[in-house]
Amino acid sequence: MNNKTTNSQKPKAIRVLLSGGGTGGHIFPAVAIAQEIQKRFPDAEFLFIGANGKMEMEKVPQAGFKIEGLNIAGFDRGNLLKNLGLPLKVISSLLKAKRIIKDFKPDFAVGTGGFASGPALYIAAKMGIPTFIQEQNSLPGKTNVFNAKKAKAVFTAYPDMEKFFSGTKTYFLGNPIRQNIITDLMDKDFAKEKLGLDKNKLTILSVGGSLGSRTLNNGWKDNLDKLKEKDYQLIWQTGKTDFAEITSSIHPPASIQIREFISDMALAYSAADVIVSRAGAIAISELAVAKKPVLLVPFPFAAEDHQTKNALTLVEKNAARMVKDSEMKDKFWNTLSEICESENLRNEMSTNLEFFAKPKAAEGIVDEIFKVIKK
Repeated sequence: MNNKTTNSQKPKAIRVLLSGGGTGGHIFPAVAIAQEIQKRFPDAEFLFIGANGKMEMEKVPQAGFKIEGLNIAGFDRGNLLKNLGLPLKVISSLLKAKRIIKDFKPDFAVGTGGFASGPALYIAAKMGIPTFIQEQNSLPGKTNVFNAKKAKAVFTAYPDMEKFFSGTKTYFLGNPIRQNIITDLMDKDFAKEKLGLDKNKLTILSVGGSLGSRTLNNGWKDNLDKLKEKDYQLIWQTGKTDFAEITSSIHPPASIQIREFISDMALAYSAADVIVSRAGAIAISELAVAKKPVLLVPFPFAAEDHQTKNALTLVEKNAARMVKDSEMKDKFWNTLSEICESENLRNEMSTNLEFFAKPKAAEGIVDEIFKVIKK
């Protein structure tokens, strides 16, 4: 790290290159790592490399960081003709990444996966810049596996990941998550009252991501009568797509709160006795910190079915239950009831979730990066 001083010069500011995107699961850990470095080194300079047209081009500037876009895409298995231009895109992305990195002169680079981090981290390593990988899932993405070969270290959210990254130091430090999830969790009864719910009734939170999950929405529509019969409370985040249809066709009692989007997730997590969720990497990391028993319904079309792999890792430690998309009709209500009706099981699941809870993930990752850099 080139930050030597002379008598007339102040120390050179640390320069950090970050790359990751395509989904929030790749973007938010990269932003959280940048924010942790910024906290320690307010003068540090940051540059992200993303893929043009992907959500990082919007989300990274919203978080206050500069980003450059590459014209890169992944291999399209559904439409093979679309891949004809892929070699050209890869070459142009490698050349542009080289220009960006040459101009920016980073002290080190961090990759969190996604299309753009492939060329960005490959070129950085080739130019002799120390590189680091953060892998969110229990089944690593191909980009991270490829870049890990030249990396100084790999930071994972699941244990026993060495088998995927042989030859590179691997640290089980968790996924960096939104700071307010860590700081704003509160007493369950207080949270229920704040939401206008009965503190004495079992409360279920259902979250399907910002766009929502039609599978979960249909699961609730099919079982609303049973829910009312049991007198359970439900905070139901429908997502944008189904919200209008659900609110116009269902007129629920006060014990069922239907929301398009939940802005205060810490409050919702706090109020819940049981959570039903998809099994994205960042969602699972937040659930682990909230330590609430959870029923996971993995999104079956995630790349290489990694959500199912994430869920199974928790199921194996009795930290969660899982129902596959295809099993919702047969198993959803029975599996949920098993959790809701046994306080012992809920307590056991909450305790087991603590193994995966890593509220200081960003701090741990930055600590390890600087141990390497200082050498």
